[in-house]
Order: sequence, then C-alpha cells, then structure tokens
Amino acid sequence: MHSIKVEDASGRNNNAGDGAEASSSPSENAGVHKVCLPPHRTTFQKLGHRLSEIFFPDDPLHRFKNQTGLRKFVLGLQFFFPIFEWGPKYNLTLLRSDIIAGITIASLSIPQGISYAKLANLPPILGLYSSFVPPLIYSILGSSRHLAVGPVSICSLVMGTMIGQAISYAKEPTVYLQVAFTATLFSGLLQAAMGFFRLGFIIDFLSKATLLGFMAGAAVIVSLQQLKGLLGIVHFTNKMQIIPVLISVFEHKNEWTWQTIVMGACFLIFLLTARQISARNPKLFWISAAAPLVSVIISTIISYLIRNETHTIQTIGHLPKGVNPPSVNKLHFGGPHLALGLKVGIITGVLALTEGIAIGRTFAAMENYQVDGNKEMIALGLMNIVGSCASCFVTTGSFSRSAVSYNAGGKTVVSNIVMAITVLITLLFLMPLFHYTPNLILAAIIITAVVGLIDYQGAFRLWKVDKLDCVACLSSFFGVLFISVPIGLAIAVGVSVFKILLNVTRPNTHVLGYIASTRSFQSLSRYDTAVRIPSFLIIAVEAPFYFANSTYLQERTLRWIREEEDRIKANQQPAIKCVVIDMTAVTAIDTSGIDTICELRRLLEKRSLKLVLANPVGNVMEKLFKSNSLEAFGLDGLYLTVSEAVDDISSSWKPEKPSEEP
Repeated sequence: MHSIKVEDASGRNNNAGDGAEASSSPSENAGVHKVCLPPHRTTFQKLGHRLSEIFFPDDPLHRFKNQTGLRKFVLGLQFFFPIFEWGPKYNLTLLRSDIIAGITIASLSIPQGISYAKLANLPPILGLYSSFVPPLIYSILGSSRHLAVGPVSICSLVMGTMIGQAISYAKEPTVYLQVAFTATLFSGLLQAAMGFFRLGFIIDFLSKATLLGFMAGAAVIVSLQQLKGLLGIVHFTNKMQIIPVLISVFEHKNEWTWQTIVMGACFLIFLLTARQISARNPKLFWISAAAPLVSVIISTIISYLIRNETHTIQTIGHLPKGVNPPSVNKLHFGGPHLALGLKVGIITGVLALTEGIAIGRTFAAMENYQVDGNKEMIALGLMNIVGSCASCFVTTGSFSRSAVSYNAGGKTVVSNIVMAITVLITLLFLMPLFHYTPNLILAAIIITAVVGLIDYQGAFRLWKVDKLDCVACLSSFFGVLFISVPIGLAIAVGVSVFKILLNVTRPNTHVLGYIASTRSFQSLSRYDTAVRIPSFLIIAVEAPFYFANSTYLQERTLRWIREEEDRIKANQQPAIKCVVIDMTAVTAIDTSGIDTICELRRLLEKRSLKLVLANPVGNVMEKLFKSNSLEAFGLDGLYLTVSEAVDDISSSWKPEKPSEEP
C-alpha cells in the first residue's frame, strides 16, 4: 500500500508510514499543492502556548520588553496601580469635569445607597458606608475611567434574599450582619483570586441571555417586595417568590394606609417620568440623576410637617453620624452559617464581576480605550475585601451611576473620589436630616432603579435570533419568579451549558456544491447557484472531532451518503465514487476523532468508495500524521482544498466533463 507524504513547515519531507523520504505531493499533478505540517514544537512548548492563550490572551507583559530596569519598575507600578499612569497627566480641566460628575453621582448614590441597603435587609447607614470606602479603593486600582462604584440592586437583592431565607434580621441582627460581612469578604477574595490567576473566562458562562432573564425576574420580585413600603404594610413575608409575595400583600390589606399609598404613588410617578424624560433626551440626564435626591428632600419635609397629624407613614428613623466603623470582629469563619456566607459570597461575587466588567467595557468602547478585565477583578476584589472590614456590603460598578457620570462629563476615576468625599460630608454632618425620610420614597427609588433591568425588547430579539438563548432567558426569569434567585440562576446556567454541549455533540454538517462564478464550494441548502459534482459527495463539518461527537459525525456522514445514493437512484445519475470531507472548520481532533475517520475510511472502502480529507488545520494535520493514520489514505487522500481534490481525482478517472465542472 502506498504511504502518503507530507511536508513540514521547514520544507522537510516526512513519511507518515515508515519515515522514508519521498515526494510530499498527494499527486504528481503540478496543480496540486503540498499539505504542510505545522512547525515542530515540544510537548512543553505546546502546553505553554495553550496555557498562554487561556490565561494571557492579551500578552500583559509586552510593554516590558526591551525596557530598562527603571522603566520596568515604573511600568510595573502603572500596571498594578493605574493611578500612576493617569495621575501625572491630570490637570485642572479634568478636575473641573470630575468635580461636577462626582457631585452629580453623589446626589444619586446617597438615596440609592440607603435604598439598596434596605433591599439587602441591612441597616440603611451601611448603604452610605458602602458608597464611601469602596470608591476610594477603586480609584487607586481600577482601570476604567467612567465606572462609578457602590451598592447595586442585583447584588443587594441576592444577598437579602439568600440570607433572609435563613436568618431574620429582626430576630438575629448580629448574626445577619456577621453573615453579610463574611459573604462580602468571600466575594472579594473570589474576585481578587480570579483576577490574580486570570480566570475571567469563567464568568463567560453567564451569558447575556441568562443575565437578561435573571435580572428581569429579580426586578419583578424586587418591585413586588417594595409594595410593603408603598402600601404601608408592617408585617410582610420574607420569601422572595412571586406567589408568597402577592399572597402577603392581600392578606394584610388591613394594614394599607391611604396616606402612604397616595404619597408613594405620586413620587413613583415623578421618578418614572424623570427617568423617561432623560431616556428620550440624553442631554437632560441631570433630571433623572437629581430626581431621587429631590424626592428624598421633598418627602422628608412633608413627613416632618405632618408628623403630628398622622403616624401611619413609616420613616427611616435615627441614623448614626460618623465614618465607617470597623467590622473585622464581625467576620466569622466557623459556625453553622459559614456555608451560607460562602454561597452568598460566590454568587454575589460572580454577579458583581459580570456587571462591573461589562459596564466598564461598555463605556471604554464608547471612549476608545481598553479596560483590563483581570485588573478590574483584582480592583473590585480588593475593594470588597477592604469593605468587609469597614462595615460595607458587596459593591461593584453601577450602570445608572456610571451613565450619569459619563453624561455629566466625568473624565477619570477622580469622580469616584469626589463622590466619596460628598458621602463623607453627609456621614459627618447631615445624617440627622434623614430621620423623617419615609420608607415609601426608598421603595419608589428602588422600583425606578430596577424597572430598567426588565429588557423585554432584548427578550424579543433573543426569540428572533436564537430560540435556545430565549429558552435560557425564560428559564432564568421564571426560575427566579417561582423558585428562588440562586436556583433560577442555576437553571439558566444549566440551559446555557446544555447549549454548549448541544453544539459540541451535534455539530452542523453540510453537503457542498460548486459555484462556477466564484470557484468555491458552498452549502447546497444556502445557495441555489451551487451545483453537485458528479460522482462526488462533498461534506463540510463545522466543529472539532471529539469523543463527544465522533459517533454522531460518523453516523451523520453515512446518512448523507445514503440520502445521496437514494437521490442518485431516483434521478438516474452517476453513482458516488468519492466522499470528500472539508475539514476547514475542524479546529481540533482527539484520538476518538482519529479512530472515527479511520473507521469511516474502512467502511467506505468496503463499499468501493474513496474517502478524501481536504484542508486539515495545523494541529489536526499533526495528530493525523503522528498517529500514522495518513498512511491508509494513500497518495491521493489528502488535499489542500476541495477544488484541488475534485480536479486531481476526477482527472485520474477521465470522466465526461459536466458543463459547470470546476
């Protein structure tokens, strides 16, 4: 039997059978090109390249090449502390823009911080603590110029839901705070570790479709939970499923107060209207940004003026003055609630990373600069680690506050510093003013904030473009609504992983035809102008050959052959003589895939059919060569392109040429 010869990248000839030197062409035809092996690399070189592509796709050390020792030290400081990169270039013009942006986002972050703390079932003051320390840490370590950090609705919701189902803050406030701060620490450790070990690709398993449904379901639950504040209900369920929440609302109708309902509805309409105005005209962003603080001020004044007339409107009450007290003594790494803190920390940490990095990259793309995802993870992680020791709960980048900062003209992370200073002034001097702030205004602010998470147009786009993505979205949405937040997220991730497995185990295959005007081979089902080549069946495989799909690909190929033979018999056309597999999209192969190709060749040989491989990529070619599988294919079993395979093989048959033969 003839053995096939191939040429490596250096031009040396290699024999796939016994190593003897011979011609590398699968045919002596001058029009047939040689199929080359990739450059020789050792196993350690291949492993190193693969690990580099996984963990260092951006080659973070390229700036250090050919630099002096001092320059490398400076670049190292800039790499780990971006403030050293933009700090020397800072000027008064940038400062003026950042001061305006910082004060603007502070007017939004103060009421939102208090509201999101309530959303997490935590004391409202913790929302302000979490809007002071974390922004300062991020301003030193963060690489995004426009990301405004602080508490966010989705992480507050998840934390409040998961901890609240196991521990009641009203009954065990100390234990609740211990779990919350410990979960924040675990969240920060996870984020920093993922950044340090460059594991950012893990969060890619949370697809946009998954998050779309998750956030929409969470937004609905959060909005319904706020009916407690808008209706004036005192006793309310701690459960976070839609049915128990609705039951609790109507079971306590006797606690509804018309003063709270009227006042809450008015402010909710005002906030939603302001949001709509800013959405329609971005130049009026300041209306939406100022609306929460204006609502807090007006509602507090009204509540103070009518305090003697009615006692039905519930208020925040006393908030202590002063900066963040230490909370290291509240971090517990033992006891029955350690597993709960770890679980809450992992889930909120991943969600915080996903939201923060996505927002940072969004604004970076708008301003044409790069955000290092791994450095962002480290920054967010250290921010939460320090925050857990300073009475803060999980924080990350906020889309609403970042958008306000961007529209207000913010240029650098100094806007975060200005915001933190504004919050500090509030903590030191203005806390007594919030004593009469009604709970209903916090509920209205939360509803206004989370309603933007419901992207029904995005769900329609998913249904139009990718039905399986839409299933993942709906699974997440209904899972959150009817089961629980973490289980709903787990279901959605499961659907996304199932989609990956489906694409791997059942890849696309197509029968190709020849388009004369382009001299290329394309799918017959896509192009009406593509025509079959007599005596040839050309099949394209659009996936790696792995153990998970090798059996399917063999069975699907045999089915293509059977269907083609039935078609030929029905139309009385020339029988198939050669099956060509276009391996252009076969990016990898394992031993199971190699065995499948060899088995398929043997099956076709028994049926007097020739199997030919066209355009195998480098690593596929190398594995076929090293496994000695190419020997069985003979001199004309491997070609650079489908066109060359058809030309060369058909010329050896000397058939009657069709009118559109390539």
